[in-house]
Amino acid sequence: MQKRHVHRRRFPLKLRGKTVKAFSFLALCLIALVVSRPLIHLTITAWQDREKLPAPPTGFLNDASRMNLTHVKEVWSVPADAKTAELLLSHLLQRAHREGLPVSIAGARHSMGGHTLNPDGLVIDMTTFNQMSLEAERNLLHVQSGARWSEIIPWLDQRGKSVKVMQSNNSFTVGGSISVNCHGWQYGCPPIASTVESFRLMRADGSIVTCSRTENPELFSLVLGGYGLFGVILDVDLQVVPNESYRLQQAVVPVEQALETFDALIDHPDATLAFARMNVTPDQFLQEVIINVLYREPDPNQRIPELSEPEQASLRRYIFRGSGGSAYGKKLRWQAETKLQPHLQKQRVSRNQLFNEGVEVFENRSADHTDILHEYFVPRAGLPEFVAALQEIIPRHEGDLLNVTIRQIEADQDTFLRYADQPLFAFVMLFYQSRTATGDQQMEAMTVELIDAALEVDGCYYLPYRLHATPRQFHKAYPQAEEFFALKRKYDPRELFQNQFYRKYGFSMKD
Repeated sequence: MQKRHVHRRRFPLKLRGKTVKAFSFLALCLIALVVSRPLIHLTITAWQDREKLPAPPTGFLNDASRMNLTHVKEVWSVPADAKTAELLLSHLLQRAHREGLPVSIAGARHSMGGHTLNPDGLVIDMTTFNQMSLEAERNLLHVQSGARWSEIIPWLDQRGKSVKVMQSNNSFTVGGSISVNCHGWQYGCPPIASTVESFRLMRADGSIVTCSRTENPELFSLVLGGYGLFGVILDVDLQVVPNESYRLQQAVVPVEQALETFDALIDHPDATLAFARMNVTPDQFLQEVIINVLYREPDPNQRIPELSEPEQASLRRYIFRGSGGSAYGKKLRWQAETKLQPHLQKQRVSRNQLFNEGVEVFENRSADHTDILHEYFVPRAGLPEFVAALQEIIPRHEGDLLNVTIRQIEADQDTFLRYADQPLFAFVMLFYQSRTATGDQQMEAMTVELIDAALEVDGCYYLPYRLHATPRQFHKAYPQAEEFFALKRKYDPRELFQNQFYRKYGFSMKD
């Protein structure tokens, strides 16, 4: 049989060359487009990301929300020398009594609800009161309450130690951290109050008392997580642990598989730190999760990576700041965290290095917008219902969500006004908000719904942030509040120590 000839159309050689060149040009254009869009986006972000924040006017202070500009009578800095500080601080409180000045206590002022401010009051600035010493054999840090973690971590690092429980950033003071009873990435741990052995407190009458679980135990439980309403914390004995080397393991999974994956990753004796982040891009809103678990990984040569400045800080900042008000920016950040970051991160990192980064790396510098934190505590059984509520409430209010970090916390046995009365998962959320009355009203309306969603699943919300919770919500979340404020007036009968948190929720409970 004669083979059938199949005619194939062939381009002339000259034409085929032009076609190849055309396809090559188109491919290069496509590659350039793919590469240039993120470069253009990040360049614009960097150009716009210039310091625009003026200092508050003379006589005024604000906090991290930049929504609480408050006129104050005086800011008084504590002297560094302990004996001098205690003497002058006692005289200051006596003067405040005579002049009828309410007193607020401030560290880094990273709370967001006026917890360190009172209108026309006196503000004690603790940040100059920052000396420390170590009892290495007892793993106990003795530290003045104005010391920031950014000062403590390098100091401990030189001595082979690290903080046992703290926030994921180092910008805060010890006094502020225990006054809000902070928590962090430390898996299987209660909040920071569990690591406090004792502290010294100057009361409203100028007397100094030591508080611990056995000495003045009621005051101990009230001051921890007590928002500065019972006196001035002078110094603290805080548990520390060895600085260690860790390796990171990550998993990116659909939200429905998050708990199962978390349980599998954490089921290891060397699992120490754990946190997760959710995808906030509008087209996959809260539908994916990055789970991060850090495991102890001792170096056979007993070497721990040296402490250094945060890496790629500028790039990470521009990627993060470019997500505010931009769906594309949010998608770019998620892609960077899931596709790029695994190839850039070090295989081993020290515990201290993980905590050695300030909020300044990512903070909002815009004059017309601010970043507002929320935090909700949810028991394991309520997680699916709460996440579903977030997926419905936030888009409906057009909330511009920049970040959701999820942490695990064990029950708190130490503080009176406790948020963790059972093991919980914490949803730490950061929103991008305009600094206008309308922006604040929109945030308040959304916050009220989110708090109700947490309460519906037997959860709670965190108190250091904007005072948008209604009194009803506050008392439902914290049923011990009535007794807490009664004890405040027992220990401070003339109500010397005040702040905007107390004015909103505590004044209404007076007899």
